[in-house]
Amino acid sequence: MRRALLALLVVAVAGAVVFYVLTIPRTVPASELPAHKPDLANGEYMFTAGGCAECHATPEKKCNDPKTQDKHVLSGGRCLKTPFGVFNVPNISPDKEAGIGNWSTLDFVNALKRGIAPGGEHLYPAFPYTSYQRMTYADLIDLKAYLDTLPASKNVPPPHELGFPFNIRRGLGLWQLLYVDGKDFVPDPKQSAELNRGAYLVMGPGHCAECHSSRYLWGGIIKSEEFAGARNPEGKGTVPNITPSDDGIGDWSLNDISYLLETGNTPDFDVIGESMAAVQENMAKLTAADRDAIAAFIKALPARPDAVPKSEQKKKDAKDEDAAPGGDTKTGGSKEPDDGSDY
Repeated sequence: MRRALLALLVVAVAGAVVFYVLTIPRTVPASELPAHKPDLANGEYMFTAGGCAECHATPEKKCNDPKTQDKHVLSGGRCLKTPFGVFNVPNISPDKEAGIGNWSTLDFVNALKRGIAPGGEHLYPAFPYTSYQRMTYADLIDLKAYLDTLPASKNVPPPHELGFPFNIRRGLGLWQLLYVDGKDFVPDPKQSAELNRGAYLVMGPGHCAECHSSRYLWGGIIKSEEFAGARNPEGKGTVPNITPSDDGIGDWSLNDISYLLETGNTPDFDVIGESMAAVQENMAKLTAADRDAIAAFIKALPARPDAVPKSEQKKKDAKDEDAAPGGDTKTGGSKEPDDGSDY
């Protein structure tokens, strides 16, 4: 009996040591940051492309209201209901106590490149650092400098509402081994400069795959179903397939996609709504060249069938319309989830 208990203890200790080693925070060394003078104009552009305000500005009414108050006051307060629990979006204003005013540029880079907060705390991937990690150091430095110019807020959002084992942040180190490498986006030399620019905006700051892709039970994106649509993690409706297939937007031209990003109007004379409306409003502020680049990249994606069966889509959409009298004539049935973020 003693031997069995001793053996069990040895296994437990060995397991704890392995867990500790595998989940050690892996951060960017200060020596890796370039000597880059911040460009505030580009920082604001990245702020817009990344949709920072849509997640971090205070919602107008309820915590899941897609509309926000002042887009320049990033006081947090939005909530994101997921199968893992409720994530309450944090304050990222320059306030030194409630926000990230005490964060250095390196701290900020580690959050977006590695999913690590100051002090070595692992961040939940409800904050889409798996996409932001593809951004260049220069763009991140510019973004941090711009955020530092915004108004400070002392608002302290409530803590996340997560059950075991998801409330153990250290365990995220194992998840990050699978999905976080901190590498910049690498342009494809075989593709045009326009398509590579679109790929950078979509896969990096735009983080489009985060909503439009299905995921495994543990939250990682299923690469074979990337951009092919997904179930709304909050349980209402589905996120559409945006690949150039018969199930997606295969009959859309490049001009159709660019025009949607600029105006919110679809080729069949519908108007997008819900949280996608806020995304489109940001896209409208980008240059025409960047919208065209995004369109070129989306049009060049592998054509994929819907990741969510149409039978399931119809059931979910019908259920949602019954639950909300009048429905939503602006979304064509499918409803986009709020893309909440979490530091």
